[in-house]
Amino acid sequence: MPLPLPGRPRLGQAPLLPPLLLLVLLVGPARPISFQLPGKARKCLREEIHRDTLVTGDKALCFLPSSLLQITDSAGHILYAKEDATKGKFAFTTEDYDMFEACFESKLPVGTGRMPDQLVTLDMKHGVEAKNYEEIAKVEKLKPLEVELRRLEDLSESIVNDFAYMKKREEEMRDTNESTNTRVLYFSIFSMCCLIGLATWQVFYLRRFFKAKKLIE
Repeated sequence: MPLPLPGRPRLGQAPLLPPLLLLVLLVGPARPISFQLPGKARKCLREEIHRDTLVTGDKALCFLPSSLLQITDSAGHILYAKEDATKGKFAFTTEDYDMFEACFESKLPVGTGRMPDQLVTLDMKHGVEAKNYEEIAKVEKLKPLEVELRRLEDLSESIVNDFAYMKKREEEMRDTNESTNTRVLYFSIFSMCCLIGLATWQVFYLRRFFKAKKLIE
């Protein structure tokens, strides 16, 4: 049987992808979110975002001038608010890991009849996707290959940070589980001691009761 040539995959064996290509495939471009917004209604979208992360967005509302877009964190702090605009862009940087909420609300003037549902499109990006590498290339005078390497470096750093956060959460969950198991063990021992004490007290109480009634000696 002839040996396979070096550097070529065997039959039935898929070739290995380069690490840089794997990074590109792991994090693909985000797609805009579209939904129907009825008249005099409110819809919210939520997403968890890490700290010190740049967030950019581009919203578009079709034929709905009386509208409100408001972005808040879990504490209720308003990070962005815009009224009466069918199109617009926004950007902010997160201060801490939190759950952020983007709410769309239609506000039709009094006396306006029922309007059909309007299409709302939100293109929200954060992290590497939110950076404008074309502008960075112009400012720092980078070549196309250098820009791509910068993007891949930021992407790999983002992935490493995600894994570090997942590891931290796993450690916190493990500590919580161990603490819970310890508390359950102590509570079980305490319950057993209480039951044994109660059973012993009942035996002595019934013994005295029966002796007082002269049912036993």
